[in-house]
Amino acid sequence: MSEAPASATPRLRPDPPRVAWRKQMRERVITEAKSLAAEDGWDRVRVADLALRAEVSRPSIYKEFGDRAGIGRALVEHETDAFLVGLAAVLDAHRGHFVQALEAAVAHALAQAEVNPFVGAVLTATRGGTDGLLPFLTSRPEPVFSRTRRLLRAWLDHTVPGADDDRRAAAADVTIRLTVSHMLLPAQDPGATPPHIARTVCAVLGLPEHA
Repeated sequence: MSEAPASATPRLRPDPPRVAWRKQMRERVITEAKSLAAEDGWDRVRVADLALRAEVSRPSIYKEFGDRAGIGRALVEHETDAFLVGLAAVLDAHRGHFVQALEAAVAHALAQAEVNPFVGAVLTATRGGTDGLLPFLTSRPEPVFSRTRRLLRAWLDHTVPGADDDRRAAAADVTIRLTVSHMLLPAQDPGATPPHIARTVCAVLGLPEHA
């Protein structure tokens, strides 16, 4: 009786029923939380409504997420993961063309504010002066800004290794801050924003605009 070759990929064992149910429940709650936040803003999302939409009990939600803030944190982390995957793909698609890659990355981020109803709802609420979800996007542990900054910094380290270390750090910070400012207050000509930010970043790095 022949044995399977040592290099054969081992079969992954399925999760135990309880673990599988927990993962599915968590995904449903996050999905419905995103939907409710997009519809009415995070401030109006109630655990009772969330439990009804996700078809799960409130005690189960509290046990999994801790509290309403825990749901918000999980939602932002989930959306951040998706955003960073998309951003990394955009940067990689323009490998070898620094300015094009940077402009495409900024355009991608700005587009999310238009096409992603969750991001749009947060930004709309922010412009109106309220949204309890915003702190998770800015100042809480492992916020979107910090993770995006690390991604951009790693990309800059690889793409423009000859630039000064402090300049690369400043460039990553400037890229994020300018992009977010244009998300919150779009320019009259949105198409001009990516090139404008790219020129600014090149100036910070001491690079020609056609780099």
